[in-house]
Amino acid sequence: MNILLIARRDLRSYFISPIAYVLMAGFSFILGYMFFSIFNYYVASIMQAAQSMQGPRSMNVSENLIRPFFGNMNVVFLLMMPAITMRLFAEERRNNTIELLFTAPVRWYEIILGKFLSAMSFSAILLALTIPCLLILSFSTPVDWAVIGMCYLGTFCMLGVYVAFGMWCSSVTENQIVAFTLNFAIILFLWIIKWATTNVSPAVADFVGYLSIVDHFEDFSRGVFNTKDLVFYLSAMFLGCFLSLKSLESFSWRS
Repeated sequence: MNILLIARRDLRSYFISPIAYVLMAGFSFILGYMFFSIFNYYVASIMQAAQSMQGPRSMNVSENLIRPFFGNMNVVFLLMMPAITMRLFAEERRNNTIELLFTAPVRWYEIILGKFLSAMSFSAILLALTIPCLLILSFSTPVDWAVIGMCYLGTFCMLGVYVAFGMWCSSVTENQIVAFTLNFAIILFLWIIKWATTNVSPAVADFVGYLSIVDHFEDFSRGVFNTKDLVFYLSAMFLGCFLSLKSLESFSWRS
């Protein structure tokens, strides 16, 4: 119950300030523009394929439209999620309201899970804003809703990792800009870590490649559910939440 109360309190705070509306409007505009750009390119490719020897059947909606759309969506989230998570604890520390959480009759893990749930709820709202684009697509061409569902699941799991580490970054500083920068650096590192596998041994390459957050999204984007990918995302979320818990405990001892 305490978890839901904290989550509701934090989620409401997003909409008290203009930040939620600015993020929602900006996200909708950018994703809408990207979708129609990809859609126009897809239609042009179909027309070109129809005039070639391959024929229009060589174009696949899931491969040539849905996957690029979610790929671009994940890039946008890479830039936006630090802005969503930077205030989770940093603002509490700056306003000294975090002391109220420490003295309230709630457990440490309830604070962490409540904050995590509030940011994930707002992230889910942003994800829901993209559904009309896919509904419009379904009116013009048959789509594989199973693939779309897996893409949403994979994206939601990635957002969970962003939120967990963003929460930790916000818990170690009272400066929201520092929290934003640190979180962006961490998740960007998880995006580009695969680049470090070019000149290393196969064993090291496999280990480093396993840490790539993008690689674990590949199966989801194809409509394939792989427990290995789900375990990776859940483990990363747990690590971020655990680090946040230890950071809060350390701060309470110092204060």
